[in-house]
Amino acid sequence: MGRSALSAIAGRWQAGPVLKQDVFSTIERGRFVTPAGEVDAVVRHLDDVPWWSRPLARFLMARERRALERASKLGFTPKLLFAGNGLLVRGWIDGLPLQVAQPQGDVAYFRDARTALRRLHRRGITHNDLAKQQNWMRGRDGHAYLIDFQLASRFRRRNKLFRIAAYEDVRHLLKHKRRYAESALTATERRILSRKSLPTRIWMASGKRVYYWITRGVFNFADREGGGLRLIQDAPSIATQLRSFPGVREAVVVAFPDRRTGTGLYAFVEAAPAVSERELIDHISEGLGPGIVPEQLQVVNELPRKPSGEVRTEILQLVALNQIDLLDSLIANEAERAQVARIVEDRHNLRDRSLPS
Repeated sequence: MGRSALSAIAGRWQAGPVLKQDVFSTIERGRFVTPAGEVDAVVRHLDDVPWWSRPLARFLMARERRALERASKLGFTPKLLFAGNGLLVRGWIDGLPLQVAQPQGDVAYFRDARTALRRLHRRGITHNDLAKQQNWMRGRDGHAYLIDFQLASRFRRRNKLFRIAAYEDVRHLLKHKRRYAESALTATERRILSRKSLPTRIWMASGKRVYYWITRGVFNFADREGGGLRLIQDAPSIATQLRSFPGVREAVVVAFPDRRTGTGLYAFVEAAPAVSERELIDHISEGLGPGIVPEQLQVVNELPRKPSGEVRTEILQLVALNQIDLLDSLIANEAERAQVARIVEDRHNLRDRSLPS
């Protein structure tokens, strides 16, 4: 395949866990040496990208590089630390993606997000991929941050195309606000939510179907909150099959990046002590086929739950990702801390490289 893109930063990069891997890039977290010293960072590289998606992958990386070159100094986007052939290193944002942070009722967060988006647009940049919750971060400081600028556009003038793209950026932000802080929506924001732009209406009526046919049918790729096609197709069946086993009280299946398969599935199963992981794996294999078995399966005494009884999948997602250092901000109380600590201690996804201590 030729010279590795990562060889350009050999000696400056210490890799940690993989955050995401698909046909367009691999994203890893780690430490990077800059002229100012060593910092937490994220690298996107094309070393594992198949030949047939490489031209598009390079195009997307170039878009992200150009956007970050203009936006890095705004303070709410990652800093561009290094860019090379098939390689981009950006600063690490200390926070959680929106679907994990779940900022219920956090009006201040959405006010800050709107301000950030306004400043981004003033720099002539539209993000164009803000429907995905994983592209919105809630920092440990409570502020809003934006990541993943692969689809971003830079404009020299605020022409009609810019105004349409900026409008859609705002509308997607408001969809997230409606999910987490609906009572705070203003009358104007509700009107924006009810009015898609004409290009969006055309896209929803025709182009989106073609997009799904190409990505899911031809590329075998999907990106539901970063989870991939297996999270859409296999995870529900696995969870249902697990719940049918005697002694199982609940089962939750989440996705994680896997260096061997691209996207792996991690099943957390709340079950009686007598239930073994081997029995559950055999049960899945017999009912669904051996090719559907998740890469990781962990039996736990008790899953973390909200007061409503709903399982806290955001905590399980971080355990599956091996992003243990991010759990503290999600823990509700000491009882939950002890409960989660037991799950963390017994976690199975330890093949991946850990962050340096």
